[in-house]
Amino acid sequence: MKDPVILTDPVKTPLDTVDALAEFGTATVHEAQGRTGLAGPQFRPIQSGARIAGTAVTVLSWPGDNLMIHAAIEQCGAGDILVVTTNSPSTDGMFGELFATALQARGVRGLVIGAGVRDVAELNEMGFPVWSTAVSAQGTVKATAGAVNIPVTLGRVSVDAGDVVVADDDGVVIVPRATAADTVAASRARLEKEEAARQSFRAGELGLDRYGLRPVLDSLGVRYLSQKQYRLEQQETL
Repeated sequence: MKDPVILTDPVKTPLDTVDALAEFGTATVHEAQGRTGLAGPQFRPIQSGARIAGTAVTVLSWPGDNLMIHAAIEQCGAGDILVVTTNSPSTDGMFGELFATALQARGVRGLVIGAGVRDVAELNEMGFPVWSTAVSAQGTVKATAGAVNIPVTLGRVSVDAGDVVVADDDGVVIVPRATAADTVAASRARLEKEEAARQSFRAGELGLDRYGLRPVLDSLGVRYLSQKQYRLEQQETL
């Protein structure tokens, strides 16, 4: 565990940039920034249909110990997303409805946690979005010091306080604060490209032709055969 510390003044991505990224969703943002930033498929939403983005308030905790979540709430404000990690794997229910109540009162937009949550029905009823790696009624203690607003590892990616967290039904993507504005522009360009492709597909064009994939198939030795030709070739190999 790194030195126990609570950093109180992280530089955050401007909320207009954050809100613009929320409109695109995780798949578009992930592709727009070069297929990077995806936390991993283990981070699943406990609800359906939520699409949010916010600035990261990071927490490093011991497994089965939510002391530092209590400490982190004081550092949270409007537009934030709480990002909780543990220094070794944990599935314990470290977060529930009471935490969510406190965070909603501060304008926090949601939670991403590399551990378990509980009170799922209540969290859904109150409309507090959560992405977690487990759901468990197992309770926790409040006994061990950790850290708040230091760089943490969330699944496959590193997260700094103030980075952008984008989350929806497809998962969680992290956008570094330094490249957030560029990612907005790249995401807009990708949406325009996708819309052009969508229109062409509606008109009947095939992806094989639009993306120039026929030469790729040819270079890989893929052939077009009738059923009769295929059967004859199979018989000849017997």
